[in-house]
Amino acid sequence: MASYRRGRINDAVAKELSIALREARDPRIVSALVSVTHAEVSADLKIAKIYFSSMGDKKEVLSALRSASGMLRRHLAMTLNLRVTPELLFYADSSIEHGAHIAELLHGIESAKADGGEENE
Repeated sequence: MASYRRGRINDAVAKELSIALREARDPRIVSALVSVTHAEVSADLKIAKIYFSSMGDKKEVLSALRSASGMLRRHLAMTLNLRVTPELLFYADSSIEHGAHIAELLHGIESAKADGGEENE
């Protein structure tokens, strides 16, 4: 499968799962503000790794997503025209928290340089 086709499938799966999560009725998903950050579908379309971020407890959200995987797969089967509807594997994505931590460290270094520069003058 060409890489551009797999990229389009990854984007379509992530988009449709985001729509399906907005329609979810599970309070663990709704209250945690879950969003799909990235999707990776295997070359044979049998497995899709879904990366998500949330504001709530990640373990609780992960169990809620696993229990809702049947509904989410059905949504994908109805909306996407794929040969096989992939099995969904969910992973918590901590890249947003990691980026915020790095930004905080950089801001701390910048403010330390500013404070150090004023003392020398």
